[in-house]
Amino acid sequence: MGRSIFLLISVVLVAYYVYIPLPDAIEKPWWVFREATLIKIGTYLASFGELLGINHFMDTMQLFMKFQEVPPMSDENVTVMETAFDSVPVRIYIPKRKSMALRRGLFYIHGGGWCLGSAAYITYDTLSRRTAHKLDAVVVSTDYGLAPKHHFPRQFEDVYRSLRWFLQEDILEKYGVDPRRVGVSGDSAGGNLAAAVTQQLIQDPDVKIKLKVQVLIYPALQALDLNSPSYQEGLHFPILTRSLMVRFWREYFTTDQGLEKAMLLNQHVPMEFSHLLQFVNWSSLLPARYKKNHVYKNPTPGSSELAQKYPGFIDVKACPLLASDNILHHLPLTYIITCQYDVLRDDGLMYVKRLQNVGAHVTHHHIEDGFHGAFTSPGLKITNRLQSQYWSWLIKNL
Repeated sequence: MGRSIFLLISVVLVAYYVYIPLPDAIEKPWWVFREATLIKIGTYLASFGELLGINHFMDTMQLFMKFQEVPPMSDENVTVMETAFDSVPVRIYIPKRKSMALRRGLFYIHGGGWCLGSAAYITYDTLSRRTAHKLDAVVVSTDYGLAPKHHFPRQFEDVYRSLRWFLQEDILEKYGVDPRRVGVSGDSAGGNLAAAVTQQLIQDPDVKIKLKVQVLIYPALQALDLNSPSYQEGLHFPILTRSLMVRFWREYFTTDQGLEKAMLLNQHVPMEFSHLLQFVNWSSLLPARYKKNHVYKNPTPGSSELAQKYPGFIDVKACPLLASDNILHHLPLTYIITCQYDVLRDDGLMYVKRLQNVGAHVTHHHIEDGFHGAFTSPGLKITNRLQSQYWSWLIKNL
């Protein structure tokens, strides 16, 4: 009898901890629940290991993800190879079919909260080879240093060096890429890096070849106000919760848990930098339907010491939403994907609004039944739909 009661209590406790309320609109909720549960269990194990002093949380998560990496195998449609661009590892995908003209070039940056993932991760490998085949394009999928071993600005600098290397005339010629048809793309933290390096490129006089397009897939674009409506609603969103996203932001900048605690309370921006909040003020930048019943409150001023130690969260290279209107006005053709059930939804929506305000060319695609990770989730109709629309826009604009 006692054993049965213990088993029942154990089942109830496990069910309580893994239960994830899912919106009715989400396709195949059982699949999303399974994936979210696996992530949740993984984070619990990683947290437990960190608590015991066995391993850093993100190091354990990286170990779990290593099992999802695949070698650079060519197939009947695409030749796949690995090399380095200015010492940064990249994986290159080149269509096998003959082309009488120079091809498009697409530089892809993977997500993973600046801590996880790689070009070798199976979902990114699959996406890159399918993109190369569909667009008859040369796809360069870049790696970069990951936290906690490396912090900002290492990730930005790695991606920027790799992209600058790719944009050299002799490198583009080597891979048969048309210098007038080069774009950058990325999802989540990769979308953050894509937006940041695109802004930097237009200010770099040494780079003669400029990007034609940028594609930002549910990008993370600011770390000043972590209490926007989507952050508030995303306490229990599938795949990426508010607490996990804040952990990613903190790891991007430092291993100091003090910053994470301040971010969770939205008390990390010191008074002397409060003028930057205008660039992320969701009360003026979000469409009314996304504000709902949320009331805007200025973040409580934080300690100047945190900003002095870890200035990344007030740096435009880490938070592209902080860019001036003049920079945004000169950006290339832009395509932004946002998802309804995503803590990063409002970052993308605010960037769309700011680009529209300065007259930049931006196409926005909001996915009402979308969630963070939907772009690369295998076996879902929404994934096929998103990727098809992504390829269609690139075919038309790149």
